[in-house]
Amino acid sequence: MQTDVLVIGSGIAGLSYALELAALRPETAITLLTKRDVLESNTKYAQGGIAVVQDFVSDSFESHIADTLKAGDGLCDPEVVRFVVEEGPKRLDQLIHWGAQFDSAANRLHLGKEGGHSAHRIVHYKDQSGFEIQQSLIAALKSKPNIRLLENHTLVDLITDHHHDQAPKNACYGAYVISLEDLKILKINAQITVLSTGGASQIYDFSTNPEGATGDGIAAAYRAKVTIKSLQYVQFHPTALAQKVGGNTFLISEAVRGAGAYLRNKEGERFMFSHDVRGELASRDIVARGIESEMLKTTRDFVYLDAIHFKVGVFEKEFPHIFENCMHLGIDPRETYIPVRPAAHYFCGGVHVNIHGETSLSRLYAIGECSHTGLHGANRLASNSLLEALVYAHSAAQSSAQVLKNSHIEDTYLDGIPEWNSAQQLIDKNSKKLQKLKRSVQKLLSLKAGVYKTTKGLQEAEEAMAVYYDKAKALYNTNKLTPQICELRNLVNVGYLMIKQSQECQENRGGFFNQDLEVKP
Repeated sequence: MQTDVLVIGSGIAGLSYALELAALRPETAITLLTKRDVLESNTKYAQGGIAVVQDFVSDSFESHIADTLKAGDGLCDPEVVRFVVEEGPKRLDQLIHWGAQFDSAANRLHLGKEGGHSAHRIVHYKDQSGFEIQQSLIAALKSKPNIRLLENHTLVDLITDHHHDQAPKNACYGAYVISLEDLKILKINAQITVLSTGGASQIYDFSTNPEGATGDGIAAAYRAKVTIKSLQYVQFHPTALAQKVGGNTFLISEAVRGAGAYLRNKEGERFMFSHDVRGELASRDIVARGIESEMLKTTRDFVYLDAIHFKVGVFEKEFPHIFENCMHLGIDPRETYIPVRPAAHYFCGGVHVNIHGETSLSRLYAIGECSHTGLHGANRLASNSLLEALVYAHSAAQSSAQVLKNSHIEDTYLDGIPEWNSAQQLIDKNSKKLQKLKRSVQKLLSLKAGVYKTTKGLQEAEEAMAVYYDKAKALYNTNKLTPQICELRNLVNVGYLMIKQSQECQENRGGFFNQDLEVKP
């Protein structure tokens, strides 16, 4: 397949990038590839909303910038933070123009408040903001005749100079992808390739991310020798339901604590004020560690979230999706505490990019959670991720339009890229061996590289991951490729790289905490 632009991933970053570029260059052929159906992405599961300054009486850009820098624990890029925060209102207006709806009150957007924020600035749609945004962008996308949607295809590898015998140009020329339905591997040549593949929190056994969040873009970029940064800064969301819903981890939005819910230990005591003066509304890294320390003290795998004191009707009105799922498990938030625990939620690191979303490999962009922009530093401020995705999608689209206008890779060069060649023996795609190996990787990283780490634990994890790498490589080399083998390969790649970058990290900041390192005063 030949296309001008290949966008891999269908969350808010990929969808808004495609819409922006389609408007800028209606003559450009854009192919948007999705791993499952187009609705399935990390964006769909985002409950809270988008952090955007709207009330310039009680809030300001400077306040949002200060909150972001504080949450990032000294490792944010200040120029990037200012760029993203100040660009936010324009990008929100564009999102609303595309059809996204948000809650309002008295003819103004209703603004929520979450941990680490000093003002009410979270624009949201009840407790299903991501789902509303995703649906709106998909509807807008389907009106663009120059965007082709290719669903149920998984990224196998990026196409680089490694795949061609002509003089190297240090560029990306598209990707090899595999069909979920017939297991055929397709070569897609492109002038520009965009990674918007989301994070990799499925490397852990308790994650708020959907099953497809296996780090495909980060791993493919790593194999293509693209710069990857800050994978040691994994954000654990403090409050996921301790019981799974339909086999999946269900998130209890930070907005519930923003609305006044308390965290309590098994004795019923509010314990967070012993960790931070902001209590339950401290940044996520602090709250997650506070909960984890209570769990370790009591040898219980959860603490409680208390919303019993909410005014009548508030919980079910403001958080209907959360209310429904709690009630499904027999938990009535109006009358009883909700058992919660931390869960892997967001990768602050990823494929390193500049202000335009460009990576260290020419013609390859990365936007959204798979990227490392410098906005989040060591810990992401709540609801800054959707904001970052919108801002960088816009910036990358503007840059891509200029690249397409000014230069073109010759078709004769692209035609010389070989088709994929792989082993033909097919193993059962639901092979117990594959599933067992995946679970082993998840359990290892949860135990040795979770909220709390130790130097010894990281060393043990590195040694075990070397064994898992060999096993995954053997499966990859000796069997016909399947999406499941691709995902296992990616989990092992990202997990190993995360461990190595954790070992190199010599100070505790934000989402990284090694118990053997000195604790900051």
